[in-house]
Amino acid sequence: MRIGMIGLGRMGAALATRLQGGGHDLVVWNRTSDKAKGLVEAGAVLADTPAAVINRSEAVITCLLDADALEAVFAGDAGILAGEVAGRLFIETSTVQPKIQRSLAERVTAQGGAYVECAVSGSTGPAREGRLIGLVGGSLEDVDCARPILEQLCRRIEHAGPVGSGASLKLAVNLPLVIYYQALGEAYSLCRHLGLDTDRIVDLFSDTSGGANILKARGPMVAKGMRGDDPQPVTFDVDSFRKDLGTMVAEGSELGLSLPLVERTLSVYDQASQEGWGTKDGTSLSGYWSSRSERKPTG
Repeated sequence: MRIGMIGLGRMGAALATRLQGGGHDLVVWNRTSDKAKGLVEAGAVLADTPAAVINRSEAVITCLLDADALEAVFAGDAGILAGEVAGRLFIETSTVQPKIQRSLAERVTAQGGAYVECAVSGSTGPAREGRLIGLVGGSLEDVDCARPILEQLCRRIEHAGPVGSGASLKLAVNLPLVIYYQALGEAYSLCRHLGLDTDRIVDLFSDTSGGANILKARGPMVAKGMRGDDPQPVTFDVDSFRKDLGTMVAEGSELGLSLPLVERTLSVYDQASQEGWGTKDGTSLSGYWSSRSERKPTG
């Protein structure tokens, strides 16, 4: 199948690499075209505009930062909606509010396209290996059409309901994780004075009731962050988590909900970003907090 891929950030590039490895012909576009170099060298076609991607593809996947980026790509004379939308399948994977997904779906279907949202849970490593969890919203018919593609990207496909449902689940899934990174920093600040190796601390945390699945998958990176090392490679940075937290707050407001933990955690991520931690991997957040915590005098 000829698949279009619009948005080649860390996750978008990983998704494209997975599909290309599965034998699909890719047509790609990114705001900065140099990010497409590796895919083009492996056989992908680089399009000049989002509309050109649509015109040359049977199905199109978008993976963009936020609602503003989506609007910039979908609208305009050379945007997605200026292409030959009718008969095309659109799979939208960005993390945004449900109302954004519903609005895009309405615009695509009004022009005869099929629209499925599939927010993904997992980082770039699982994306390259087809081990993401797909949080899907769309009609049963459209999701069935998208399923052969989604099955190459996801180890689990959770069809939650109509468009917007996947976005709601994605915000819910991400919420404990971003708060947990802050909780780890505060926990470490209570025992940092013991001078124990951070790998040992993280191993202990993972073996107790305070452990979480993320420590099994990314414990070494968390330990590096606690030591003050840069936990490369960056898979999902602090600023991206800030964006998700802000989206959670906005969605809570839409639903008339109070999310005090999210609001307080967002303020910490904002502070970390202002102090130069925005481009570091999210696992570094625990190190940020423990490094700035003030010790009370003893005795």
